[in-house]
Amino acid sequence: MSVLVMALALGAACCLGTGFVLQQSAAQQAPLSDFLTPRLLLDLMRMPRWLGGIALMVAGMVLSATALAHGEISLVEPLVATSLLFALAESRRRTRQPIGRQGWAGLTLLAFGVTAFIVGGRPKGGNAITDPLRHWLIIGVVVGLALLLTACAKKSRLTFGPVLLGLAAGLLYGVQDALTRVSGQLFADDGWADLVTGWQPYGVVVLGVAGLILVQSAFETAPLRMSLPALTAAQPLAGILCGVGFLGDRLRTDTGALAWEAAGLAAIVLGIVFLGLHPAMPRGLAEPEREKDLQSR
Repeated sequence: MSVLVMALALGAACCLGTGFVLQQSAAQQAPLSDFLTPRLLLDLMRMPRWLGGIALMVAGMVLSATALAHGEISLVEPLVATSLLFALAESRRRTRQPIGRQGWAGLTLLAFGVTAFIVGGRPKGGNAITDPLRHWLIIGVVVGLALLLTACAKKSRLTFGPVLLGLAAGLLYGVQDALTRVSGQLFADDGWADLVTGWQPYGVVVLGVAGLILVQSAFETAPLRMSLPALTAAQPLAGILCGVGFLGDRLRTDTGALAWEAAGLAAIVLGIVFLGLHPAMPRGLAEPEREKDLQSR
């Protein structure tokens, strides 16, 4: 079952990474007046390339949901974080930029980090915590932080805005993954009756749409390297927090295991940053006129 979960998670990472590249190449052509509004999605729907990227993203989310239905979120999230590898591969195919030392360093760090966290922590499933206060507390803190980052992004669109939006979207997607797993468990236990009457499936939809607006707004205003590393780093951290916090995931907690887990997470984040800043990642088409227009709004 672990091999199946790993294969599904890596398949999800491939679809997500490739889809993000296609989405960003389309989103950078959208009107800047659509920044952080639902109109942005309506305008992007007219672009075939964006629709292709969304189709890949949906496929990745389906594969990820299937992996979450059969495995722990603390195992799936680090594997899905390798989506940046596939984004780099697609970008390199387009730019023909060599990987170089920075690329290989990022690849090595990311591979080491994922391996160290999984081997050190040995994620296992457990009994989910039924206390609703704990659910809402953890979800509220993560979503509240995402809202705070979004508010700060509005004031600094051309500087740290895309990074903050990427972080906010990653936090929302991490919570979405947790609620996806809960929804799958509801369906497995009691079928459609419990699924449609629970709030979790609707939370998945709301978080997905909100995250999509944040991501496309970040893609619209800056190169992919500004937002995708932040998104890719924040999502597994939020997902693991939810998994351990209320989904019952268990990680080894002895001193050696904690050291490997911490080193693994640090290597994952550092590897993501290295890969995200790689020259092969799309620079975008942020022309001076677009920047001037954005500053004036």
